[in-house]
Amino acid sequence: MTSDLAALFSLPFMQRALLAAFFTGLAAPAVGTYLVQRRMALMGDGLGHVAVTGVAIGLVTGFAPTWTAVAAAVVGAVAIEVIRERGNTNGDLALALLFYGGLAGGIFVAGLGGETTAGLQQYLFGSITTTSVTDVLVTVALAVAVIVLCVGLGPQLFAITQDQEFAQVAGLNVRAYNLMIAVLAAVSVTVAMRTVGLLLVSALMVIPVATAQQLTRSFRSTLLISMGLGVTASLGGLVVAAVASYQADVAPGATIVLLSLLCFALAWPVGAALRRRERDRVPFPADQPSDHVPSSTHPHVHGEECGHRAIAHGDHVDYVHDGHRHAPHGSHYDEH
Repeated sequence: MTSDLAALFSLPFMQRALLAAFFTGLAAPAVGTYLVQRRMALMGDGLGHVAVTGVAIGLVTGFAPTWTAVAAAVVGAVAIEVIRERGNTNGDLALALLFYGGLAGGIFVAGLGGETTAGLQQYLFGSITTTSVTDVLVTVALAVAVIVLCVGLGPQLFAITQDQEFAQVAGLNVRAYNLMIAVLAAVSVTVAMRTVGLLLVSALMVIPVATAQQLTRSFRSTLLISMGLGVTASLGGLVVAAVASYQADVAPGATIVLLSLLCFALAWPVGAALRRRERDRVPFPADQPSDHVPSSTHPHVHGEECGHRAIAHGDHVDYVHDGHRHAPHGSHYDEH
């Protein structure tokens, strides 16, 4: 088995697949971080459906489907942003229109051109092992552009996603940056369509971000860790699919998404424990009364070896016990 795997990963098509998966895993969560912050996590799904129309146009006209998909997704992204900005309808409704219109438009155009829906399959669900050298070069170029902008313009894009009024007062061109985020999302969708497919692309944009948020408290840490998780899921999913292919026909795109979900499932209890620990360490409010309530019955004696969490509080130490903080005070304990 080991020799078979070594031979498999030495093949040119597998090396191209690994390269595409690596850059896709970096780019998709980088944009997804900003979409999650803007509460537009499903935007990737909407743009993915619009890109189906672009792929169909490319297949029918003979143009490269990647570029026609980029064009269609960018148009859809700008449309979403214009609708959202003008407030004529809410963002969820705009996304729903793209969901249905994009997919229906792709099937309709493919039918007009004599193409069957089977021709769309490799773009709907991904076909990373059939990527050509040109596909990989385009994927890498677009992914690098997305990563450079997402990381290089991090402070500006963060300000836009967190508080647009503050960003405008600070002199940032809010409209331009909003459009940039939308366009970057559109490009990321087309970058990932050969890796996980247009119908699953949003998962790679959102799930690593949700996983990183379980473990981090700062935006920059979330951005970087989500990119690392995206690479791990992309490469790991591809390897798992390659190994499983000896027994069954396993789709790499679906494997990548399931591995991302597994990472989230493993991170969630860790994040819950970290949040609980953080709550234990929250300082007392400044207006707390100075008189504490004595604990009338407290048979347990706190100390270094008692097993309860000790937290520094001013000139003394509190111990977390039975949902309260107990502070030694003479011959008794005070409860906070």
